[in-house]
Amino acid sequence: MTIASVSPLSPDKDWWRGAVIYQIYPRSFQDTNGDGIGDLKGITERLSHVASLGADAIWISPFFTSPMKDFGYDVADYQDVDPIFGGLADFDLLIAEAHRLGIRVMIDLVLSHTSDKHPWFVESRSSRSNPKADWYVWADSKPDGTPPTNWLSIFGGSAWQWDPTRLQYFMHNFLTSQPDLNLHNPEVQDALLSVGRFWLERGVDGFRLDTINFYFHDKELRDNPSLAPERRNAQTAPAVNPYNYQEHLYDKNRPENLDFLKRFRALMEEFPAIAAVGEVGDSQRGLEIAGEYTSGGDKMHMCYAFEFLAPDPLTPAFIAETQHALEKAAPEGWVCWAFSNHDVVRHVSRWGLGVTDHDAHAKLLASLLLSLRGSVCIYQGEELALPEAELAYEDLQDPYGIQFWPDFKGRDGCRTPMVWDRAVSAGGFSSGKPWLPVPEAHLGRTVAAQEADSDSVLHHYRRFLAFRRQHPALAKGEIAFETAEGAVLAFVRSYGNERLFCAFNMSPVPRAVDRPAEPVEILDGHGYDSRIEGDKIELPAWSGFFARYA
Repeated sequence: MTIASVSPLSPDKDWWRGAVIYQIYPRSFQDTNGDGIGDLKGITERLSHVASLGADAIWISPFFTSPMKDFGYDVADYQDVDPIFGGLADFDLLIAEAHRLGIRVMIDLVLSHTSDKHPWFVESRSSRSNPKADWYVWADSKPDGTPPTNWLSIFGGSAWQWDPTRLQYFMHNFLTSQPDLNLHNPEVQDALLSVGRFWLERGVDGFRLDTINFYFHDKELRDNPSLAPERRNAQTAPAVNPYNYQEHLYDKNRPENLDFLKRFRALMEEFPAIAAVGEVGDSQRGLEIAGEYTSGGDKMHMCYAFEFLAPDPLTPAFIAETQHALEKAAPEGWVCWAFSNHDVVRHVSRWGLGVTDHDAHAKLLASLLLSLRGSVCIYQGEELALPEAELAYEDLQDPYGIQFWPDFKGRDGCRTPMVWDRAVSAGGFSSGKPWLPVPEAHLGRTVAAQEADSDSVLHHYRRFLAFRRQHPALAKGEIAFETAEGAVLAFVRSYGNERLFCAFNMSPVPRAVDRPAEPVEILDGHGYDSRIEGDKIELPAWSGFFARYA
């Protein structure tokens, strides 16, 4: 059954520009059958929560058939649902309910690689002459038997794995069980476009494209150059990973990708009001690549890089520098900002060291994120200000954390189950034992507890999303920075006839900023009590100020 034809959503092709997208990690959202793992029925049951926030869309992390070595990012069948999450009928019901509530559905497509259990790879590795022999990246060893290039895996070690059947190496940017597809082969491109068409016909409204800059490799198999120590950072991989020691010119970021992205965009244009956001993982050229991929109106609608997902401190100067760099790299492109997701330490912990007023800090970060130029991704539990979970080594599930423990603890700390109600088993997530522990610190921050407190972080998210909807300049407008010094950030958002002055105190003590030279009308409805005193705007600790030019 396909349901694309029954969607009550308006056919607004520009819905994504300034949209707020709520990311759902299905293993950890809601379990309905007691096996301790979230499922599609659980997402459907909890969509009313997403609707109450005022989000425009959901992004669902992978739920396809998978051996779960990387928890769904190792796909064994692109066109079916893994039984732990349910079946295709459950997905159809999810789509129907989301559309009934006015929520669009974006799904996470992993096109750079598959699981080694995928039938394509099983056939490809069986010989050098089978019909799919060239569907993955295979290469002979160097004369001494070592890997073809110096390319490294993000998960540690070489990006090449020896296969004793073909007597060749295959490439894997991630786990050895995640072989990279060869998108230089037109048949592979066609197969992946068919995957996109399958889900578009099933009713999805768009895609989040995982590791979008990893689709192509250098056909000449040239070695990556080393990277000077002062240029290394830990945006794409943790600091303990030697992956950061290379400039990744040849194992990803290849120019051939632009033509494939045009083909993918052409497919989406066959359907009404579809959008895609690409994940650009590169520590040196992330914004530049995002600009390339969103330029011209014929590739991606939007991309996000890792600037605000990195461990770097969030300061007014850093925010302004990042926005200016984006404008330079992508003058006609569009970005989708996120502070947290399923791969990084939750931002209230990442940026909250030493913060005593946890809730005020979380509210300020939410207001700031929702005021920047671009679309926005909110990660489940962010609206509750859930901190990063501290897990024991024996509770880890993530192979990344197990590999680099204890210097890097992996991604499990941001993937623990959503907490709905302390009075119910596992915080309302499951009647069984959850696949990851539910931290005690999270049980005091459940949805039920915050529903009962009008001053909670949850209610702040709702207020501010409603405020954003009332002022199109916040969603779609241009941005011009007025102040980015010390702890104070101020900018103007402009769209049509609306111009908004926005100021933020990113510190635990009161601050002041010069009032605009032009007359302004102070706005309310956002939850802050900042005021104008003479020629200054007085900003309490962790607060914002919003005014409209008269």
